[in-house]
Amino acid sequence: MRKIAIYCLTILFVIPSILGCKSVKNANNSQKGAGIGVAAGALIGGLIGNYAGKGGNAVWGAVIGAAVGGGTGAIIGNKMDKQARKISEALPGADVERVGEGIRLVLKEDAVRFDVNKSTLTAQAKTNLNKLISVFIEYSETNIDIFGYTDSSGKADYNLKLSKDRAESVKTYLISKGLIAGRLKTTGLGIADPIATNDTEEGKSQNRRVEFAITANQKMTEDAKKDSKN
Repeated sequence: MRKIAIYCLTILFVIPSILGCKSVKNANNSQKGAGIGVAAGALIGGLIGNYAGKGGNAVWGAVIGAAVGGGTGAIIGNKMDKQARKISEALPGADVERVGEGIRLVLKEDAVRFDVNKSTLTAQAKTNLNKLISVFIEYSETNIDIFGYTDSSGKADYNLKLSKDRAESVKTYLISKGLIAGRLKTTGLGIADPIATNDTEEGKSQNRRVEFAITANQKMTEDAKKDSKN
């Protein structure tokens, strides 16, 4: 994240319109979406993409990398504002962060965590996912990238596979509840991007998780382009 922050600050001097590099939690990003031009969005996406999964935040990178900017971005941002509020209302324990033209979603307080060496969803995890499914179905014109993580225990290769299995478990469950498979993409990142220390059992428990990057799909983008011209 430190390297990403440096790059964002550099871009701020080159392209002043990108003052909303990273959004405040649950902030309204409609105007910020308009402020990020197409070229600027592509530049940020490329830079962050280079560091996603390498000590930076892959979810944040995926969301910023999907930005289109301009009036189209403003319309998409408005829709994402509404979806973020719906997610917060459906699951108050969720960490919902509006970033650019998308949403970063981290489920906390044992919402979707995993036991050691396990990728199966607990009953509590299913209950919490159920609270989100109606929102995901209502906002059907979005793509959902699911990132799986592990704590630092075990070998790197094993953790990568385990983290992928965890993301796949969430994907499979969401599909079983009516979400279209084509909207969902999974990535396993092993021990990358810890959100807590791996020096305690509680910290390790928090790191055994999944995160979501929610972005506009092609239809939402095309509709927003048309609306921005009206």
